[in-house]
Amino acid sequence: MWYHSPKDSKGDKISMSNTKWLFYRFRAMSFPEIIWRLSQHRIFKKEKKIFFPEPVLVTEKLFNKSLEHLVINEKRLSLNLSNQNFSLLNSISLLGDYEYEKYKKSWFGGFQTEKEWPKDFIDSFEYKQRDDIGDARTNWELNRHFQFALLAKNYYASKNNDYLTELEVLFSDWKNTNPFLFGISWVSVMEVAIRASNWCFAYCFIKEAGGVFKELLEELRIGIINMTDYVVNHYSRYSSANNHLIVEAFIIAQSGILLDYKPWLDLGLSLLTRELPLQNYPDGVNKELSLHYQSFYMEAMALTIRLLIKNGHEIPNSWIPKLEKMSEYMTDCRGHYGEYIEFGDNDEGKILDLTGGIWSHYNYILGFMSFLLPTRYIDITSIENNENLTWLFTPDEFEEMSKKPAYNPQRNSCYRWGGVSILRSKDKQVLIGIDHGELGFGSIAAHGHADALSFQMFLQGKPFILDPGTYIYHTDIESRNEFRKTQNHNTVTIENRDQSEMLGAFLWGKRAKCRLLDYHETEDKIILTAGHDGYAPEIHQRLFDYNGFDILILTDSFKKNTNKELNIVFNPIAKIITEANTKTLKIVMDEKEVALLDFKADSDFSLTITKTPVSFRYGLKCEAPKISLNTKGRKIVTTIKLNLERND
Repeated sequence: MWYHSPKDSKGDKISMSNTKWLFYRFRAMSFPEIIWRLSQHRIFKKEKKIFFPEPVLVTEKLFNKSLEHLVINEKRLSLNLSNQNFSLLNSISLLGDYEYEKYKKSWFGGFQTEKEWPKDFIDSFEYKQRDDIGDARTNWELNRHFQFALLAKNYYASKNNDYLTELEVLFSDWKNTNPFLFGISWVSVMEVAIRASNWCFAYCFIKEAGGVFKELLEELRIGIINMTDYVVNHYSRYSSANNHLIVEAFIIAQSGILLDYKPWLDLGLSLLTRELPLQNYPDGVNKELSLHYQSFYMEAMALTIRLLIKNGHEIPNSWIPKLEKMSEYMTDCRGHYGEYIEFGDNDEGKILDLTGGIWSHYNYILGFMSFLLPTRYIDITSIENNENLTWLFTPDEFEEMSKKPAYNPQRNSCYRWGGVSILRSKDKQVLIGIDHGELGFGSIAAHGHADALSFQMFLQGKPFILDPGTYIYHTDIESRNEFRKTQNHNTVTIENRDQSEMLGAFLWGKRAKCRLLDYHETEDKIILTAGHDGYAPEIHQRLFDYNGFDILILTDSFKKNTNKELNIVFNPIAKIITEANTKTLKIVMDEKEVALLDFKADSDFSLTITKTPVSFRYGLKCEAPKISLNTKGRKIVTTIKLNLERND
């Protein structure tokens, strides 16, 4: 669990790393959190006495006898049973592009290695930084059981027994090899919650299909109740209570509705209501400062609201105004061509996938919110084939949604609380995102990157100047750090240091405080100035001067003559050509010159072109060109002149 040590490549504990990590992790906790974690440890000890050394299947019996009376009412899920807009893909997309057919029963697969995760009881299970086995997040994608809901949906839609047979084979194999609280699939409460949700969808599709499947349905019911009850007793709190808690609260509420069990529904709703203002800024930016985790959070809220509406329950008063703000922010992050500005971590997490394959979670969430809120946030053509939505909403509801007034993003948006600004050219060819916010949420800022004052740019929907992405979580700590460090973002390092201190894969120490100093715009210009103290007593201040079309000027200012490195990362297909005077660089993409970069400084400087890793999808990486300017001066001016044709 949380208090165990990292291990080296042979799986041996590293005592010094353990001691250092424990010190920093405890320092990030409040006294009440320490007391709570000790109480959780006592609960695990009690559970171990019950379930160890004689493992019990989660489908074998109800562990809490007081819940025996609970029955799932499949009608409460309110599926669109007349849906004709569906596919029959029988596989899910695995992170890292691993082949589903090869790994579909690899419940303990290490994925990055040929080894498997141990089948240990979870009180002694260590899954973090296990280079000797693999990345836990990659494994969890399979154990979330999207494929169970997908196959059940396919069976309902086609009445082809092959899909049900495949589901029964996978279900039987999983339940028999993954006893309750043993192995990698049980170590994260949120993973249990997502799995329970997918079992709910599988149950309801099978039940709605008719026929006699008494044993399978009963095992699903028992498993859903046991897993939900487990989440109720172990949901995340304190420094761990970020997006995990929201997803856990959702499954508590969903099970409460489907099983008509008010204590669960009340608990789920109370947690979601309490956390909404705590985890989100007043302007609608999620405090994780990751667009992906905002989308993940919003999916849990959307699935809950839909169930409340469909079953005649009231929506808490605070939810709708906050979710409107959150939807506006996400829409503002979307460009004219469907591209999105996103900073921070992205592990492609989702709660429901009735489609399989790869699809846009952002489009899905904006579509989902368009059904639930008074405003439409995306054109219906962008989401009309998303099976999550075609099974959750009827054609009449699609028609009603399409007629709602559309939210039209302003050309430029400055989110002062959330610390993100989005700039667009007048003709929408250029989309720019600027990070001037905090590192991340709470005492550990788990999903933040050391990227204060970084920016990114899209040209006609294509990435041009890049945020490096995420790549990996629970293995290869060097790569995890590479994708978070300041040097690989489009900002400035001083003395080769990071702005904020990385103490672990999801743990930060001293962190830069970033502050918006000025923002104003006219018809022909947008000026944004921000600064951070990550190199205190030195202060890095950056001024963005954008003419609204083809010229962006960055002015980086400092107080001292120290070693500085300005870095800019480009699309992997970009070619960087050095001009004769070496102070101007030409950028070519697809055999076309797209930009000239001109550099000036108040002291001598040198330019180098290297390669740096970038990741467009979790578990996959490639190399991209990076320009680095080195100087000891107090001012650097970078002019980016784009080669665009006017369309306005």
